[in-house]
Amino acid sequence: MASDERKEHGGVLSEPMSETNAQLSAENREEMGEQADQLDAEAEKRLALLHELYGETWDGPDDPKDPYNWPEWRKFSIGIIFSVGQLVTLMSASVMAAALGNISHDLDIGASTAQITLSIYFMGLAIGPFVIAALGEMDGRKNVWVASNVWYILWNSLCPIVKSKVLMIVSRFLAATGAAVGVVLTGPVMADMYHAKDRGKSLAIASFLPYLGPALGPIIGGLVVQLVQWPWLFWILSIKESYTPVLLRRKAAAQLNQSGDSLSPAKWPFWRDAISRLATYLRRPARLLVRRLIIQVISLTLGLNFGIYTLMLSTFATLWIERYQQSSLISSLHYLSIAIGFCLASQVGGRIMDAIYKRLQNLPKYEGEGRPEFRASYMISGMILVPAGLFWYGWSAEYGITWIMVDIGAVIFCCGSSILAQSLLAYTLDLFGDVGASANAATRLLSNLMGFVFPIFAPQLYDRLGYGWGNSLLAFIFVALGIPVPMVLWFWGKRLRGMGKTQHDDN
Repeated sequence: MASDERKEHGGVLSEPMSETNAQLSAENREEMGEQADQLDAEAEKRLALLHELYGETWDGPDDPKDPYNWPEWRKFSIGIIFSVGQLVTLMSASVMAAALGNISHDLDIGASTAQITLSIYFMGLAIGPFVIAALGEMDGRKNVWVASNVWYILWNSLCPIVKSKVLMIVSRFLAATGAAVGVVLTGPVMADMYHAKDRGKSLAIASFLPYLGPALGPIIGGLVVQLVQWPWLFWILSIKESYTPVLLRRKAAAQLNQSGDSLSPAKWPFWRDAISRLATYLRRPARLLVRRLIIQVISLTLGLNFGIYTLMLSTFATLWIERYQQSSLISSLHYLSIAIGFCLASQVGGRIMDAIYKRLQNLPKYEGEGRPEFRASYMISGMILVPAGLFWYGWSAEYGITWIMVDIGAVIFCCGSSILAQSLLAYTLDLFGDVGASANAATRLLSNLMGFVFPIFAPQLYDRLGYGWGNSLLAFIFVALGIPVPMVLWFWGKRLRGMGKTQHDDN
């Protein structure tokens, strides 16, 4: 009887729980069904838009030829290939930093001229993106990537042949115009393969190795750059084209070939059309920079951030050699602190940025719609860390405090710098989509110009103000100009996005 009672009570108790679980399960299934319907509607809308823009579209939301649907291993491998390519080219930016004193002596030039031989590289990084972005959006990513890296190898190998300051400056400038391909196309290539909600993860894959470049360059010098170049070139030949507009245009052209309606390269109309399209693509980055206020805001912020970074990069070894009396080899090891800061922010911060984006996207008032302004909240941490790192680094160096304190300041600064650059790149890619390469080129122009100018006056800055007040001045300027940016983007970003927008910006 007791057993029957226990069974009866068990049955009575389990019945309402079963009903509750069933109700919750039904609600979950209904919610999942609504989310699936919403995703299907978004996918169909995207396919229709692609057909409208390019005259062709994918065979369905699950078409394996669509880069969004590529296997994860393929996306990861392409990201790593681009990452390795950027590592080698960015090493060239800083490979001279620890040897500027020797270069100055051997070429019989002053400290400011020696700084120009280093910083002229950033001038090339400013000019090259305009041509690379145009070709990348006209003919796809792969061909321009391979050609640009061959160009980089050619000019980079000429730098040490003759001890001439003119050849050094010209060769580094032209090498950088080819090296700019990684800076311009890496973000857009990852955006070709990943949705906006996974932007941080995709950028973390592609940015891990490049951020080691500034550290490995001064440590290893030119030797490893020469050894890595050739096998790296063969690896990049395995890249698969990922740019959706080019893939769809090729798909449409293949159908025209079958019908006999395509233009032949042997006829003038083919080349007339190609020249006309190239001119259009070349004008796009400049037009975006001149007309779009949002591009100008991003460009100014990135420029200030990158200018301060290159100033630190160019004087870092000098600090350890002159103030801490360390050898060139030991002083170059401190560049690891710069790499640690960037790697921490890119790998950990990228996931945090994705989490913030998804959380904001799922808020009821946004109804699952993603917005570029969701990147602004993550950007705030970078805006705080940059001046904090400058103060810490500058005053630790000013008073000659133990080396670890200076390196901690460098880590903090580089974490903030990376967070800022990463969130602004994600904002740009979210906003401009298929024309992200042109938008990225436009935003990078001022960055690399400041990267060229800032190191030139670095010796005078620290000679007159010292490391403490010199870095504090940079921090105060950054606070005044940079801190308001996340707030401006969050509250007025949508309005800024619309200012100066024309139909040609998106087509």
